[in-house]
Amino acid sequence: MKKAHSLIAIIALTLSAGTAFAAPVLKSDIVVMAPVVTVGDMFDDSGALAEKPLFRSPLPGTTGNVDLAAIRQATARIGLDYFDAQGLGQVRVSRAAAMVDKDILTALITDDLRSRGILADDMNADILLSQPFDPIRAEAGEAPARLDTLRYLPGNGSFAARFIVAGVSQPLDLAGTIELSVNAPHLAANLPAGTLLQPEHFVMRPVPAQQAAAQGIAPLEQLIGMSLNRQSREGMLVRASDVGVPQAVSKNDLVTIYYRHGPMTLTVRGQAVTGAAKDAPLQVLNLVSRRVINATAIAPGAVEVSTAPMTLAGL
Repeated sequence: MKKAHSLIAIIALTLSAGTAFAAPVLKSDIVVMAPVVTVGDMFDDSGALAEKPLFRSPLPGTTGNVDLAAIRQATARIGLDYFDAQGLGQVRVSRAAAMVDKDILTALITDDLRSRGILADDMNADILLSQPFDPIRAEAGEAPARLDTLRYLPGNGSFAARFIVAGVSQPLDLAGTIELSVNAPHLAANLPAGTLLQPEHFVMRPVPAQQAAAQGIAPLEQLIGMSLNRQSREGMLVRASDVGVPQAVSKNDLVTIYYRHGPMTLTVRGQAVTGAAKDAPLQVLNLVSRRVINATAIAPGAVEVSTAPMTLAGL
């Protein structure tokens, strides 16, 4: 019985030793992210040697073949003398890549302009490169490219930018111009003078920032509730000078003239000689006395006088 137990123990020890020292197994096809191929990339069951570098990986987005002899030379240098080659004569090594195109680079420039306060939230930047740019392959990762420096001249809109592209040894330099624009309100349809402007009357379209500043373009929130000063056409860019405070009373409107004194209120019919916004002064013709008097617009179709002149004697 003791011999049987001893035999079982020897077998178990042998199996555990075989498991502990299992040889790494060569892979036939690998994809790496980093610029260096490690033992863990090249072999299964690489154990404690997994992080050891073997050789440089191919350029991002490219593939190469490494023959078995080169692999044996690389593993010998780090003390890995035996591995299971599985009958392979070479290993196919590919390096993952991220494509860096114009959109990625211009987005980095735009983000930098916003962080510097040059580009407000309601503004856009149209970035034009001085030379055509073909997308390049970068090392795969969270940030395949980053903006290193940006020189921008607002006077003429020119810029020069330098980027660092992951996996590419040389920096990338680009130049061109930046055209800043602001979203400005344009009329969505033809509208008559005096129209009380509402959100549905507008469409937002980009306008060069310098033009917006020079022409006094008002933000949308300042135009809502205002009235057009003149008949306007569809697509017109609306400026601050194109609108005014809505008139409570327009010229030639029939109105009721009110005079209040304590509990007494006197009224008489009149006709507006001039128009006015609410709480603004205007002139009104008293239709009874046929005299023109000064009044204040208090509501559509209603004006008020503060004193009771003789012209209101017929009330």
